[in-house]
Amino acid sequence: MTLSITVGPPVLTINQGTTFMVTDFDGQIAAESEQGLFSDDTRFLSYYAIAANGEQWIKLSSSSLNHHMARLHFTNPEFETIDGKIYQNDLALTLVRNICSEVSEEFELANFSQKKIKFNFEIAIRCDFADIFEVRAHKFVRRGLIETKWDKEHSKLIMTYENQDFRRTMSYKIQESGSHAHFANGRITFYVQLEPGESWRAKNIYELNCQHARRTIINPKPNSTPDLTSLHKEWSDSATKLTSQNEDVYRFYKQSVDDLGALRLSAQHGSEEQWLPAAGVPWYVTIFGRDSLIISLQSQMVNYDLACGALWRLAEFQAKAIDDERDAEPGKILHEIRFGELAHFHRIPHTPYYGTADATPLYLILLHETWKWLGDTSILKKHKDVALRCLEWIDKYGDLDGDGFQEYKTRSSKGYENMAWKDSGDSVMYPDGSIVTQPKALCELQGYVYDAWLRMSEVFTVLGDKSAAAQLKEKAQKLQLQFEEKFWCEDIKFYAYALDKNKEPVKTVASNVGHCLWSGIISKDRAPQVVSRFFEPDMWTGWGIRTLSAQNPAYNPNSYHNGSIWPHDNGIIAMGFKRYGFAAEAARVARDISEAASCFNNYRLPELYAGYAKTDYAFPVQYLSANVPQGWAAGSAFHFLQAILGLTANAPQDELMLDPSLPKWLPELSLHDMRIGKSIVDIKFWLDEGKTKWDASVKKGKLQVRAAK
Repeated sequence: MTLSITVGPPVLTINQGTTFMVTDFDGQIAAESEQGLFSDDTRFLSYYAIAANGEQWIKLSSSSLNHHMARLHFTNPEFETIDGKIYQNDLALTLVRNICSEVSEEFELANFSQKKIKFNFEIAIRCDFADIFEVRAHKFVRRGLIETKWDKEHSKLIMTYENQDFRRTMSYKIQESGSHAHFANGRITFYVQLEPGESWRAKNIYELNCQHARRTIINPKPNSTPDLTSLHKEWSDSATKLTSQNEDVYRFYKQSVDDLGALRLSAQHGSEEQWLPAAGVPWYVTIFGRDSLIISLQSQMVNYDLACGALWRLAEFQAKAIDDERDAEPGKILHEIRFGELAHFHRIPHTPYYGTADATPLYLILLHETWKWLGDTSILKKHKDVALRCLEWIDKYGDLDGDGFQEYKTRSSKGYENMAWKDSGDSVMYPDGSIVTQPKALCELQGYVYDAWLRMSEVFTVLGDKSAAAQLKEKAQKLQLQFEEKFWCEDIKFYAYALDKNKEPVKTVASNVGHCLWSGIISKDRAPQVVSRFFEPDMWTGWGIRTLSAQNPAYNPNSYHNGSIWPHDNGIIAMGFKRYGFAAEAARVARDISEAASCFNNYRLPELYAGYAKTDYAFPVQYLSANVPQGWAAGSAFHFLQAILGLTANAPQDELMLDPSLPKWLPELSLHDMRIGKSIVDIKFWLDEGKTKWDASVKKGKLQVRAAK
C-alpha cells in the first residue's frame, strides 16, 4: 500500500500562464503568509476570508480538479441570527475557482434545513501588491500608495497601487449574484435569504491589470477567450503516451506530462505561436534560462515543441553588451527575467539577469539535441548566429583566466555567489564545510562545454564548415585531457567538485560529478569508481542520491542544496550511468525516484525533498518551500525512461536507436505516438527470460528503429 503525504505546506494551488493562486486548503489566504493571487511577479490578493455572520465556514473537502481549477466544499458552524439560531450543517457551500482568460470564483449556497434562513455571507479581501521577491523573503518596503474604491453602480471593488509610473490594479467584480452586494470595513457582504431546499449563487471575477509587464503568458490571440480544456488536450494529444502494468511508473509519467502542460508559457515569434516551459510554481513562473533548457532536454521524447520555443525565446534575450550590474556579456544566455516592481525600478538585476555560467553551453546542447529529434536542418541555420555568439562567450568570457576551464565570478553588486544549478550562496564548500569563494570552476561546467563543443562540431559539419568542426572537436579533446589531469583526485577516487580561485581541487563529494558522466567528459576507465561511489551510504538514500555527502560538515538533509534530493539531478545522473553502460544502476536510481513519487499527492514530484535515508515504514520527507508543480522535477520521469530504454534519436537520418534494459520491477511498458522528425512510432518493450525485447510499429513516416551498436 502506497503512502500519500502532502508536499510542502498545506496549500491549494492553481495556475495558468503567469497567473497563479496559492491558498490554504480551505481556500482562504492567511495574512502574513506567502499565499496569494499572483500575476507577472506581483501579489495582487494578499488576504482572503469567507464567513457567515462573522463565523468561519467549516471545510469539508477541497481539491484541484486540474491545474487551473479547484473545488471546495463547506458546511456552516452553528451561529446566531436576529431570527434565531442556525444549526451546524444546515447550509452547504460550494466554491469553484478557475484561472482562464480571467480569474473567477463561483459560489453556491444551499439550505438543507426545514426553515427559512437569513444571514450575511461575507468576503474579506485585502491587496498588498507586493513584489514576489519580497513575498518570498518576507521583507517588505512600502513605497507607493494603495487606494480602495467601491463602485456601487457596477458592484465592483477596485484596489489600485501606484508608485511613480508603476501601476497595478485589481478589481473584484460581482458579475452574477442572487442578492445585492455591499462593501464596508474591508468586507463585501451579501444578504442571503433561503427557503428550505432553495439555493443562492454568485459569480465573481478578479480583473488584474499589469501595466509595464511584458506579457509572456497570455492568450496569444487578442480579443479571444482560450479554451483551456482544448489547449491542454492539444498538449496531451501531441505528447508521447505510456502504458504499463506498473501503476507507479504509469501515474508518475502521466502526472509529469500534465505538469509540463500546466507550466507552458506562450509567446509569439512573428506569426508563429511558441511554447516554452516555466520553471515552477510559485516562485519561478517566468522565463528561466537553465531550467527552460534542462526541461526541454528532458522532454524531447515527449514533445520537442517545448525545445523549439525555448530556443527562440532565449535567443531573443541573448546578451549583446557588457552590463556589470546584470552580469551580462555578449553572447550570454539569460538566467532569469522578472516583470514586477523591483525589476521595473532596477532594484534587482533581473531585467533580465545573466548570472549563470551554465545556460550558454546548455543552449548549444539543446540546439543539437532538438535537431536530432526534429530532423530539420533549418533550425540549425536559423540559430547559427546565436550559436556562434554562445561559442564566442564560452571562449572569451566563460574562461576568466584563459586556462581552458570555465569559471564564474559576479561583477554585480546584487550578483549571485554561485552561478551553476546549485545557486544558493552556501552550496560550494571544501571538505571541511567552509565556503569556496569566487572565482570557481565547477566540474559540471567543464562537462557541459565539452559536450557542447562535440555537438557543435557535428552541427558545423552538417552546415559545411569542416574547419570550425575540426577546431571544436580538438578543443573538446584537449579539455577532456585537462579535466582528467586537474579534477581527478586519486586520494578520494573521485572527481573534484570544483577548482578554487587558486586552481586547487575542491575534494568535496557532491552529486555534480554525475553531470560529468551525462556529458561524457569522464574517463571510461574511471567511470566505474565514480558510479560505485554514488551508492555508498553517505550519498545514496534509497529515495535517490543526495546533493552532498553526509560526511561533509556542511551536510544538512533539510537544506536546499547541501544534502537534499533533487529528482532532476538524479535523472541526469541516471542518464550518465546509462551512457557508460551501467544500466542496472540507472534503473536503480529510477526506481528510487518513482517510489518516492508514489508517496506524494497525485504522484507529483516536488522540486526537491529532504535527504533522509529510506527505512522500513518510512516515506520521503518534504522540503517546505519546494516548488510544486516544478518543471525539471516532472521532466525527471522522462530522463529515467530514456536511461532505461536507451533512446537515441537521429531524425536527420530517419533513425531511432534503442538500447533497452528493463529491470525486474518494470517487466513491460509501451510508448505510443512518439514523434521523431516527421515520423510517429509505437514501441513495446518486455522482459523475456531476463532479456529485454522490443517491437516497433511505425505509424507514419519512414523511420528505421534499430538496436544501438
